[in-house]
Amino acid sequence: MILLIEDEPGIVDFVKRGLEAEGFPVEAALDGLEGQQRALEESFDLIVLDLMLPGRSGLEILATLREARITVPVIALTARGEVEDRVAGLDAGAVDYLVKPFSLAELAARVRAQLRLTMRSPNSILRAADIEVSLLTREVARDGRTISLSTTEFDLLVYMLRHRGRVLSREQILAAVWGYEHDPQTNIVDVYVGYLRRKLGTPDSPAPITTVRSVGYRLDDAR
Repeated sequence: MILLIEDEPGIVDFVKRGLEAEGFPVEAALDGLEGQQRALEESFDLIVLDLMLPGRSGLEILATLREARITVPVIALTARGEVEDRVAGLDAGAVDYLVKPFSLAELAARVRAQLRLTMRSPNSILRAADIEVSLLTREVARDGRTISLSTTEFDLLVYMLRHRGRVLSREQILAAVWGYEHDPQTNIVDVYVGYLRRKLGTPDSPAPITTVRSVGYRLDDAR
């Protein structure tokens, strides 16, 4: 899931539609205060951040995230192309930047590049409850028990771990794990959640995946 923090509705619509067409679910915050709160309290894979925002500037948000030790990659957007502005954004913690106006194709390429780097990071360990996943080695364990997952099962678990504690709709899961290649009416999400539950669960300790009726699923952060 990508968080877009941008106050211009036209750019929000442009970026959201474009990135979602590329298979990236996007949520938007329209001012700096809301954006900072969501970045601190929710789990996102990447943040696209405008540096000039009402309420709280992008540089202030970057400083707050750094103080909170939140390591989600941030791509900065700025209408100013001066070298000192770019340097300020990078020094504040952004991993990349784009100067407005920018190409959606270039933004999507930079998003993909940053997500690949995140996946390759040797410190990329995801944990929730007693589940531990290494993004580098693709090893999965629960309470010390090694679990073998298929590629799709692994991708589904990683997506749920990245958004642990949040209710994920079937549509969100379908878009993030399978792209838009499948019929929205398919039950493939339910089938694979069932596979995960069987592999992660034991008679004494069911998998920490909760069904939210008429919506989707939530991976709980505690046993």
